Amino acid sequence: MNTKLHKSVLLKETIQSLNIKKNGTYIDGTFGSGGHSLNILNKLGPKGKLYAIDRDLEAVKIAKKISDPRFHIIHGNFSNIDLFFKKNKIKKKIDGIILDLGMSTMQLMSKNRGFSFKINGPLDMRMNQKQGISAAQWINSNNKKTIANILKTFGEERFAKKIAKKIELYKNIKPITTTEQLSKIIMKVKTKKNQKKHPATKSFQAIRIFINQELQELQIFLKKILNILNKKGRISIISFHSLEDKIVKQFMLKNSSINDIPMGIPISEKQIKNMYQKKIKIINRIFPNIIEILNNPKSRSAILRTAELQ
Repeated sequence: MNTKLHKSVLLKETIQSLNIKKNGTYIDGTFGSGGHSLNILNKLGPKGKLYAIDRDLEAVKIAKKISDPRFHIIHGNFSNIDLFFKKNKIKKKIDGIILDLGMSTMQLMSKNRGFSFKINGPLDMRMNQKQGISAAQWINSNNKKTIANILKTFGEERFAKKIAKKIELYKNIKPITTTEQLSKIIMKVKTKKNQKKHPATKSFQAIRIFINQELQELQIFLKKILNILNKKGRISIISFHSLEDKIVKQFMLKNSSINDIPMGIPISEKQIKNMYQKKIKIINRIFPNIIEILNNPKSRSAILRTAELQ
C-alpha cells in the first residue's frame, strides 16, 4: 500500500501551531500515515520525544518502520492517553499534542476496510478490525428507527428516515454486506442530480462515526488532556465536520473564559483566582487556503484549532 498517496491536511500550519521545543515531549494522537509525526521529529533535538498513538493496525505497521530512538508507537485509542502514560512510565508532562480527526487515504483506498462508497468491498468501517462489530453486522441487526436516528444524529442526513426505510426493505430480502449494496440503496432515495457531494457521503460518515464511537472518544480525550499538558503546552486539533468541530470549539471556549464570580462568598482573593482563572489560551483557528483545497480537495472542510495551557 502506497502511503505517499496521503497528503496531511494543514501540515505546515499544524507544525507551526505546536511551537515545538527541541527537547520537548510530544504526542501524535492519530498517527495515520505518519505525515505529522515525521515533521515533528524533524523539529526535535536529540533529547526530544514523540509518542504516536493509533488504533488502526495498518497505521501501527507503518509506524514500526520508523527507526528513531526518539519515537515510540502505541496501539490503542487516544482516549486512553492517561493509561498509556502509566503503562509507558511517562513521567514528564506533554509539551504538545496533535489530533487529526480525518480519514487517511490508505483507509479510504483499501477495499477490505469498507470506508468508501466508491470502492466495493466488505461493509466493515472499523478503525480497529479486531474490536467491536462491523457496519454490516450493525445494519443487519437493527431496525429502521435506530438506523434513521444514527443517520440523522451523526450524519445530519435530511433523508434519514427514507434511507432507513429503504435499507429495511432491502435487508428483509437479502443481508447488506458490501459498500456497493449500501451505496446503491441510498442512491435510490437520493440522486446525484444537483448535489456537490456523493449521495452516500453523509450516511457513510454517520455509520463510521457511530461504529467507532468517534465523538465519545474525542469528548473523553478532552476531559483528560489538561492534566497531561505541560505549562505552555499546546493542543492542536484538525476536525473535518461540524459535530467534531463543535465539541473542540466548546471545549476551548469553556476553558479559555472566566465564569462570573458569585457575590458574598467567604473565600480569599487567592482562592478566587485559583478557582476562576483561565485554563487555556486560544492560539488560532485556521482554514485551508484555496491552493491547498485545489491540490487536496478533501481538505475543504478542515478546521485547525490550537490552544495553550496557561
